[in-house]
Amino acid sequence: MQKRGADRFSHFNNKKGAAKKEQIRQDKREVRKEREAFFEAKKRAAHPSTSSSPRTPVREVVDKMPLNKYLAHAGVAARREAAEMVRQGLVSVNGQAVMEPGHKVMPGDIVKFRGKPIKPTREFVYILLNKPKDYITTLRDPQKRKTVMDIVRTATQERIFPVGRLDRNTTGVLLLTNDGELAQGLSHPSNEIKKVYHVQLDRPLERNHFEALLKGVQLEDGLATVDVLAYADLKDKTQIGVEIHSGKNRIVRRLFEHFKYDVKGLDRVVYAGLTKKNVDRGKWRFLSEKEIRDLKYFGKGK
Repeated sequence: MQKRGADRFSHFNNKKGAAKKEQIRQDKREVRKEREAFFEAKKRAAHPSTSSSPRTPVREVVDKMPLNKYLAHAGVAARREAAEMVRQGLVSVNGQAVMEPGHKVMPGDIVKFRGKPIKPTREFVYILLNKPKDYITTLRDPQKRKTVMDIVRTATQERIFPVGRLDRNTTGVLLLTNDGELAQGLSHPSNEIKKVYHVQLDRPLERNHFEALLKGVQLEDGLATVDVLAYADLKDKTQIGVEIHSGKNRIVRRLFEHFKYDVKGLDRVVYAGLTKKNVDRGKWRFLSEKEIRDLKYFGKGK
């Protein structure tokens, strides 16, 4: 394998140390406090006579939870996607359609998504799927095509959703969760979450195109760059390794199609430090506690 920093394919973000551990501890405390504060406020709203104390600052924060954040806590989608769902008129509060993502949800409000009541979840679920071909990365498909949700349907009773997207013919690592805050962090462009792909081309990648990809390619939606590029097999230069952090739609395929290559196979082998090791194609597993901690670290963009 070639190219500056090619060893990054095998040593993917190996940061260690006391600073990282302390950051993880702080992140866990913040998430726990926010979740406990929310449910405590819900309890007080349901039983106001049990407490005569005035509202606390924590209660004020909970009272002002934006609707798209509420949906994220309920495991519907990450905040940005949830905001779009609100604008599409898919959400109602107390029987009235609300199309403003910033609408404040109060304790005791009845929120429905697609006509079904939703509430913030107490149990977060994190699933790694080795996505096969011919599956759509959506919650549902109007054309009745197979979706990744069909594969994990029996995994949990919680409402989970895929983080990010892989197109129908792309395989590999896909995260599904009901942790909307984590999904927001992983999906936000500013956090530059790293992804590694194994690309199979219809013909060997020419050296001049190799160099051009490293310098950056001007596509219709702006300049696109790769972080690391390498021949996965020096004896077969149709096999390419690509590390990238861009979240642009179909970015890897478009980069090679720009130089008239046909991408015969595209497999995501790493996403935010997660790999598909020991997970067969079309199978899934729950994340370990360590993987979850590391993901929350990635989600902070450190």
